[in-house]
Amino acid sequence: MSIYNYLVQKPNNEILSMQTYRDQVMLIVNTASQCQFTYQYEDLQKLYTRYQHQGLTVLSFPCNQFGEQNPEDGQTSAAQCKLQYGVSYPVFEKVDVNGATAHPLFNYLKHEVPCADMERETMQQKMLHAHIQEHYPDYLLTPNIRWNFTKFLVDRQGRVVQRFEPDTSLLDIEQAIEALL
Repeated sequence: MSIYNYLVQKPNNEILSMQTYRDQVMLIVNTASQCQFTYQYEDLQKLYTRYQHQGLTVLSFPCNQFGEQNPEDGQTSAAQCKLQYGVSYPVFEKVDVNGATAHPLFNYLKHEVPCADMERETMQQKMLHAHIQEHYPDYLLTPNIRWNFTKFLVDRQGRVVQRFEPDTSLLDIEQAIEALL
């Protein structure tokens, strides 16, 4: 299988092939409108604005599996992202990323790159780990996605090359993107 074999749904119910993004570097992110990491919408927009003309696209997939932090549908999520954060990259229909109802694209992404151990150096990392361990212990098992704003970097050939946890520095992500452009 290749990433280009998957179909995704836009908020207007249009089905789109991942072939649409062939020959582009993709940063695929599961997002949530009411998460502590929502500031990353603006960071993702900055990356998209800076590198879109060099072939980067950011693809946002709202997800409500982590603390029910995205209760609205994809259409409302897309509108909120545009209005509140100036997002101009594609926002898709809401998906599940873990479990039996996980979207096939995210099952593919999770199994293409290894999941690093969850860092617990900063207070934010410790608090997030403790929260997940208490409320969603299965999400700590690899290869599950642990929380909102997990990012997958895909190269121009469609290979998933790296996974970034929600608290990964934007600088580290930007350097990885630049290496592929």
